[in-house]
Amino acid sequence: MRRKLGYLLSISLLGAASTVYGQNPAPNPDVKEDRKDLRQDRRDLKKDNRDIKADKKDVQQDRADMRNDRKDIRHDENDLAKDRRDLRQDVKKGDTADAKKDRADIRKDQRDLNKDRKDLRSDRRDVHHDEKDLHHDRKDRRHDKRDIKHDKRGQRHDKKSS
Repeated sequence: MRRKLGYLLSISLLGAASTVYGQNPAPNPDVKEDRKDLRQDRRDLKKDNRDIKADKKDVQQDRADMRNDRKDIRHDENDLAKDRRDLRQDVKKGDTADAKKDRADIRKDQRDLNKDRKDLRSDRRDVHHDEKDLHHDRKDRRHDKRDIKHDKRGQRHDKKSS
């Protein structure tokens, strides 16, 4: 009799443990993967937001550089026109020393003008590339938001089905 009571007690204990274990199902691997995907998408979203902010700042700085280069070009062109007028007057008067100085000044202004034009082209190129990066980052952000939405929906679906 004692033996039967021990067996009966152990069987009832095993039955109770199995019902408790059966009520708390093991976490679904899909839920775990969805959580991991959701975390990664949120990280990507934060990174894209930082990239967008940096690209906007770069575009703003390049546009300011372009404005300054255009201003320098205008000043250099005006200075070049003034030096050419002086050169014509010096040649007309026969003042060769001043004409020589004016020619050197014209060459210097021409080099400076060419340098400013080259810098302006470079800034235009930079703005174009930064705007292109900005477009791609915004596109990535849209995709990450969509992925987050889908992952949340997948988590709800997996919780209901398990």
